[in-house]
Amino acid sequence: MSYSTKERACSDLAKPPVNEPREAEQFLMQTPQGNPLLLSHTLQELLSKDSVQVELIPEKKGLFLKHVEYEVSSKRFKCSVYRRYNDFVVFHEMLLHKFPYRMVPALPPKRVLGADREFIESRRRALKRFINLVARHPPFSEDVLLKLFLSFSGSDVQNKLRELVQGVGDEFVTCRLATQAKDFLPADIQAQFAASRELIRNIYNSFYKLRDRAERIASRAIDNASDLLIFGKELSALGSDTTPLPSWAALNNNTWGTLKQALKGLSVEFALLADKAVQQGKQEENDVVEKLNLFLDLLQSYKDLCERHEKGVLHKHQRALHKYSMMKKQMMSATVQNKEPESVEQLESRIVEQENAIITMELRNYFSLYCLHQETQLIHIYLPLTSHILGAFVNSQIQGHKEMSKVWNELKPKLSCLFVGSSSMPTPPLSPPEGNFFSN
Repeated sequence: MSYSTKERACSDLAKPPVNEPREAEQFLMQTPQGNPLLLSHTLQELLSKDSVQVELIPEKKGLFLKHVEYEVSSKRFKCSVYRRYNDFVVFHEMLLHKFPYRMVPALPPKRVLGADREFIESRRRALKRFINLVARHPPFSEDVLLKLFLSFSGSDVQNKLRELVQGVGDEFVTCRLATQAKDFLPADIQAQFAASRELIRNIYNSFYKLRDRAERIASRAIDNASDLLIFGKELSALGSDTTPLPSWAALNNNTWGTLKQALKGLSVEFALLADKAVQQGKQEENDVVEKLNLFLDLLQSYKDLCERHEKGVLHKHQRALHKYSMMKKQMMSATVQNKEPESVEQLESRIVEQENAIITMELRNYFSLYCLHQETQLIHIYLPLTSHILGAFVNSQIQGHKEMSKVWNELKPKLSCLFVGSSSMPTPPLSPPEGNFFSN
C-alpha cells in the first residue's frame, strides 16, 4: 500500500462520527456482573488488545537541528503513522488530563543536544513500551485519544489531541459511576491501599535488581563475543605472519609452517562463536531485559499514581476542610459581634459554596480510591508476565549454550592439526590430568 493510500485509510479511521459520545462516558472496565469494581481480564486478553511497533525513520534536517521521527504501527488499527517525540508528549499530557486517577506510564526524557545513537535507540524502546502499555490499558484502549494518536496521519495531530479534550471534563466528570464509587469500595479501603502500595514497592525493588542483573548478563554475552572475535583474529594474524624464520631455527621449520597454517584456519570458528554469543546477548536484551523494563514502567506508573492521589485529591480535600473550618470560625465570630446582616449573608453563601466543594472533593477522593483499586488489580493481572520472562531467559540460555557447544565440538578436531609435524609431540589431552595442576 502506498503512503498516500495508507494516509487516506488512516485519516478515515481517525475521524470520529459527528456527535459521537465520549468513550470515557460510555465505557466501563470489563467487570464481572454485580460489582463494577472487580476486573475479569486475563494477561492474555490485555496483551492481545494491540501490538504497536515503534521504529526510527531516517532523520530529517530542520533549520537548526535534526529531528528524529518514528513510524508507529498498530496491529489493531492496521495503520502506520509518523510521530515525533513532542507528539508523544502532548498525547501523554492529554491522557493525564483526562485520566488523572489511572496509571499513565511516564515518557522517556527529552534530550535536545548531544543525542547519540545509543540514547535515541534507548528512547525508541521506551516509547514503544509506553504506547503498548497505554494501548492495552482497559479505559485507554477504548478512548478516542488513543484511536486518534494511532491512526490520524495529518500534520496537526497535537492540535487534534487537544481539541478532543478541550471542554471535556476528566474521568470523574464523564464516568456515570463516579459519584457512587464509595458504595463499591470495601470498608477497609485505606488499609488495603497502604498494604498494596507497600507490596508493589517491594515488587518494584526486586524487579529493578533483576533487570540490572539481566542487563549485565546480556552485556557479558556481547562482551564475550567481542573477545572471541579478537581471539580468533589474533590466531589468524599469528598464522599469517611472514617474518622469515632464523637459520638457527631451521631444524623446526616444518613444525612452525604447519602450526601457522592450522592457526590461520581457526579464526572462522571463533568468528562463528562470536556471532552466536552476539545473538544470545541480543535475544536476552529483547526477550528478557525489555520485558522486565516494561513491567518496571508499569510498576513505576502505579507508584506515580499513588503519589498523585496523596499530593493531589487527598491534599486538596484536606485544604478544603481547613478552609471550611476557618469560615465557620469567622461566622461564629461575626454572629457574636453582631456584624451587618449583609456581610453575614455573604459569609453564609461562601460557607455553602465551600460545603459543596468539600462534597465534590470527598466524591473525587472515593473515585480516586476506586480507580486505585482497579489499577492494583491490573498490576496483579500483569504479574504472570514473570513466568514469560523467566521462560525466555531459560530458553535463551539453553539455545545459546547448545549452539555454541556445537561450534566448540566442531572446532575440537581441528586442534589435532596443531600437533602434526613432530613425531615426539603428543596429541592434546581431552581432559586435564587427575589432580590439581597447582597442587604441591
